[in-house]
Amino acid sequence: MLALPGFVNAHSHTFQRRLRGCAETPDEGDFWAWRDRMIAAAEAETPESVRKTYEPVYREMRAAGYTAVGEFHYLGWESALAAAHAADEAEVELVLLYVAYARGGSPAFRQPSVEKYLSQVETLRDRGLRVGVAPHSVRACPRDWLEAIGAYAGRESLPLHVHAAEQPREVEECLAEHGRRPIELLHDSGCLSPHTTVIHATEASDGELDLLAEADARVCLCPTTEANLGDGFAPVERLLERGIGICVGSDSNVRIDPLEELREIEAIARRASGRRGVVPLDMLLAAGADEGAAALGLDEWPPIEIDTAHPSLQGIDGCDLLAAVVYGCSAEVVAA
Repeated sequence: MLALPGFVNAHSHTFQRRLRGCAETPDEGDFWAWRDRMIAAAEAETPESVRKTYEPVYREMRAAGYTAVGEFHYLGWESALAAAHAADEAEVELVLLYVAYARGGSPAFRQPSVEKYLSQVETLRDRGLRVGVAPHSVRACPRDWLEAIGAYAGRESLPLHVHAAEQPREVEECLAEHGRRPIELLHDSGCLSPHTTVIHATEASDGELDLLAEADARVCLCPTTEANLGDGFAPVERLLERGIGICVGSDSNVRIDPLEELREIEAIARRASGRRGVVPLDMLLAAGADEGAAALGLDEWPPIEIDTAHPSLQGIDGCDLLAAVVYGCSAEVVAA
């Protein structure tokens, strides 16, 4: 056995695991058509369905080597408690990234005011849950909500996670409303700090990435989901050039395999640059574990073991075992 830090899934919408295979035909359209289907599925969730269906998915994550999960949760307060219960049963360390939703999406996702949202966060914390704040996006939260949430996160030293710069239409709508790009608006609203993790950043400009670097913020890449939804290619080299920390998430959970996420980060960089070894191996492993833990505010999380007798690791004498794990294996090499 080879002992490693457990992988950290910094961005998960666990209910979306049930959508795999449901929106893969040519007439399903683009990201926005998928989003409509996803919202309909979310509206059908109840606290009981969350409790029942999240536990096996968390167990699947645990078996794949994810020992900690950031659940980006917008299914309501009672369902948040159900998600925490499911993670506890599956023996996964959970950080509940409780989502603020002022507009758009579904009425089921929304809070009536930012004050109500923050009071719900406080109540979850009082119950002993590990919590981060999560303005869903600049589409879902107007500037005054972003300012209030950014100030609260700063006062309380809480993780702040937010979707930003994922799709061209999102950027266009933000420019039309605010005259600023999404990450520029987050900066103006006080939402960028070392506690901040921006999800995706696929469409981020150089100027926006400079703002993330200046704030010492992170980016969470979700390559299997970004590929599945047609989001485009993560700006891997531009993140590396600026020293921006990278973590990973399973996001829509169309796949649950941390090694695949890490391998795809390097694959994106190789295809874009025509070079190999763009992201050093130790940096990939840090993205899979330490950076995700830091993004979630975790100091400790369970380790894992790799089964070095697994068939995928046979016949590699004289080669780098860790490199063989990352570049040549699936999560099946994680010991049960």
